[in-house]
Amino acid sequence: MQNMNKEENPSLNVSAETNLPSQELPGREPGNHVTVGRRSFLKGLGIVGATLLPANAILMGQAKAQGQSSGTLTKGDADLLRFAAWAEIVESDLWTQYNELGGATKPNDGPTNVGNPPYKLALAFLNAYLKTHGAEPVDLDQFRTLPGSTATGVDKTKVGKRLTNLLNLNVDLSWYTRYRSEENPDLGAIFKGPINILNEPAIPLNDTDTPPTTVVPSNSIPPGSPAQRIQAIGNTAGFHFAFIEQGGTSLYPTLALKATSDEVLRILLSIGGVEIDHFSLWHDKAGNAIAQPLAGVIDPKNPNGATFPDLNDPATLARLNLQLELTQTNKILPEPCDFLFKEALPPCSVIRPTSTQLGGAVATVNSWTADLLFAGQSDAFFDFAIQLATAADNARRKL
Repeated sequence: MQNMNKEENPSLNVSAETNLPSQELPGREPGNHVTVGRRSFLKGLGIVGATLLPANAILMGQAKAQGQSSGTLTKGDADLLRFAAWAEIVESDLWTQYNELGGATKPNDGPTNVGNPPYKLALAFLNAYLKTHGAEPVDLDQFRTLPGSTATGVDKTKVGKRLTNLLNLNVDLSWYTRYRSEENPDLGAIFKGPINILNEPAIPLNDTDTPPTTVVPSNSIPPGSPAQRIQAIGNTAGFHFAFIEQGGTSLYPTLALKATSDEVLRILLSIGGVEIDHFSLWHDKAGNAIAQPLAGVIDPKNPNGATFPDLNDPATLARLNLQLELTQTNKILPEPCDFLFKEALPPCSVIRPTSTQLGGAVATVNSWTADLLFAGQSDAFFDFAIQLATAADNARRKL
């Protein structure tokens, strides 16, 4: 989702299961001392490494697409790409909010932050491709009504005009143990994350969350310190990054299995490959961020909703009834698991889930809804999302 500098060492923690089986929507709703500036709390997460491109590059890409691609799409292929465009628009909105507060463009006190151009280019490409093939593009501007943060660094012209909610998230970490296990959810396995993050902001709500004098020590953060709050927010953000990316990692191959056109198949696999790359990046950073010396952070304003224990410490794990092989932070590659048939074939390291039930479009909408990413959205938004998602899941390859 973003091009990050992998060398940067972040601070995070979260929980996430991307895809829910039901088609019924859940409830809607380091150095020595580093000063935590209001515009830089996410810098440790590597967010400042984003490759930023000017807006005219998007327009040029659209013009080239219109000149080079022609023909018509099957209804199924158009439905697949329309849902992919919906997902990219949603992700563009949340990354814009993260970037504004993470200082991904400079200066944040100067020109308007341009958000995440790689995402903008992806969604612009998908909509341009749909239009050149006579299919209707996706526009979500009418749903940009959510409040967003008011902290210093945000684009004040966008306050009250957000598409996604990052102010209170329920981030499920079941993907974390899923990819460390030898089991596969497509074959019936059920996973629970090592920790829960409940009703926790992933960005500062306002300037109260980021006092300019707050410092985050490099060795430890004393309990009750103001730095605990901003560190917990940063941890939540970092794990939320991985939560979103692992959703795309499952979604795109699931959609690709339904494509009829070789060109649509190429689009879905090519964009999906980038989703996988970004998931691996954030999976790695998430684990590093909550290791010592900054393990054990507790949000003082939400002690029951966000606690980030040391997932490498046997004593801590024993207290939490967790197993090291399912939590240790240096295991970032998918472990071999059952694939296609339970116990009938040798284990294989694969993306999971990739079934329509668990990894498809409706499952993705359900998962992001349970995350509270759309808390406050209108019934019309959810109706449109499910309409697009159902059409995509119902698409079938035509031979």
